[in-house]
Amino acid sequence: MDFDHLISDRSASLDASGIRRIFELGAKLDDPINLSIGQPDFPVDASIKAAAASAIDADHNGYTLTQGIAPLRDRIAAHLERDLGWERGDDPGLLITSGTSGAIMLAMLALLNPGDEIVIPDPHFLCYPAVATMCGATAVPCDTYPDFRLTPERVEPLLTRRTKAVLLNSPSNPAGVVLDRASCDGLRELCASRGVVLISDEIYDEFTFDDFATDTRVDGSPACPSPCRRPDAFGSTLLIRGFGKTYGMTGWRLGYAAGPKALIDQMAKLQQYTFVCAPAPLQHGVVAAFDVDMGPTVSRFKARRDLVVERLSRVTEVTIPGGAFYVFPRAPEGVTGRDFCERAIDENVLVIPGGAFSSRDTHFRISLAAPDERLERGVDILASMFATG
Repeated sequence: MDFDHLISDRSASLDASGIRRIFELGAKLDDPINLSIGQPDFPVDASIKAAAASAIDADHNGYTLTQGIAPLRDRIAAHLERDLGWERGDDPGLLITSGTSGAIMLAMLALLNPGDEIVIPDPHFLCYPAVATMCGATAVPCDTYPDFRLTPERVEPLLTRRTKAVLLNSPSNPAGVVLDRASCDGLRELCASRGVVLISDEIYDEFTFDDFATDTRVDGSPACPSPCRRPDAFGSTLLIRGFGKTYGMTGWRLGYAAGPKALIDQMAKLQQYTFVCAPAPLQHGVVAAFDVDMGPTVSRFKARRDLVVERLSRVTEVTIPGGAFYVFPRAPEGVTGRDFCERAIDENVLVIPGGAFSSRDTHFRISLAAPDERLERGVDILASMFATG
């Protein structure tokens, strides 16, 4: 059957991920040095796995409430009170979602009509413009080069009567950049003054390196700067966080959204007809995540960051990442990110061209989620490619 005339305009308007070509080319290699994907290279903590297994054995395998199970919601609410000052008595909306991508999709579906606009950073996580397109809306890119910071000064000129939301990602993918407190506060105030929702995608919030954890939680402990870190932010800012990256459980597909109850209620209604609920036994499992100390793992990734930045900054421009799993160096002068990445494949190294994340193709993304020895070997190869032109 010829399906060309049957495929929806919505689906046909989307391009396949720019990462796919690298994976296809890399599939031809024998044991490549894979620095391409943000898949944590550490196992899920034993206590979390045990809690999930116990939930399965206890037959917690059916549907849950769309909003999520009470024990997990209670732990998240307590965490947000300690971290952000969002008191449980304030009753911000809270929804357990199928990953942060699920939360982003539900948020955009709840906010965007055809013809509406959402401002996103450039470069950006892959799904942002694609989900806006699925909604019939337009993702308006905000140029953040060369420092990759989404600031109020850069965003304000892009706001129009069609703008419904601004999407902030800090620490960011692909650059790993952490926004400072002043910019976080400025974005929240700008959006509130213009009647626009600020969506803060903080999937890497716990994966912030200590030299960039310059904010403080309610209890005084260091934290990643966030536009949500004040008691009244829940009324106008949508917070999105997840468990997959921090705890090495990307395949569990668990995240959450918290913020204005009127918006969360609409997202929950949409979840009823799409994802239904997040995986039940895994919800029980991640309750235990709040008792796991990931500090040593984050410190190990910081050492990897330092290695990559030190070696590549000798040969190219590198913005120092403050968190997440990535470094986003500039490709050699006159060479596109795609060409550089395809040349790297010839050297048995997989990295992702910046054009997969951006309207520009001047950079490439390195994932730090690889064993130390392979990361060091791969970075040495990449550095040597600059010398050869």
